[in-house]
Amino acid sequence: MAKRVLIADDEPNIVLSLEFLLVQAGYEVATAATGEATLDTARRIHPDLILLDVMLPRKNGFEVCQTVRADPQLSATKIVMLTAKGRSTEIAKGLALGADAYVTKPFGTRELVDTVRTLIGP
Repeated sequence: MAKRVLIADDEPNIVLSLEFLLVQAGYEVATAATGEATLDTARRIHPDLILLDVMLPRKNGFEVCQTVRADPQLSATKIVMLTAKGRSTEIAKGLALGADAYVTKPFGTRELVDTVRTLIGP
């Protein structure tokens, strides 16, 4: 059974490219464009990993990360924060809230797929 990845980003071009990359790498992919939709989808499909944009409408990525970590049914889900906000304070905040990795935009596609593989396997 393929590992599930939830892409949470409100930029359609990023979602399309990430979805293509991850499907090609063998993952089952779902998407969400808001923080609330990310939580709803995560509770429904129980992804192995969430690629989580920080700047999401209706709950930002930090709030989503914190909520996922507090939910016993989702707490084992790996979280990779994806953001253009790469200042050290934001990275520290994301990691302190429970993110497993932090990737800044623009990112290398190979780097991102390698990060996903490292966290949840092929």
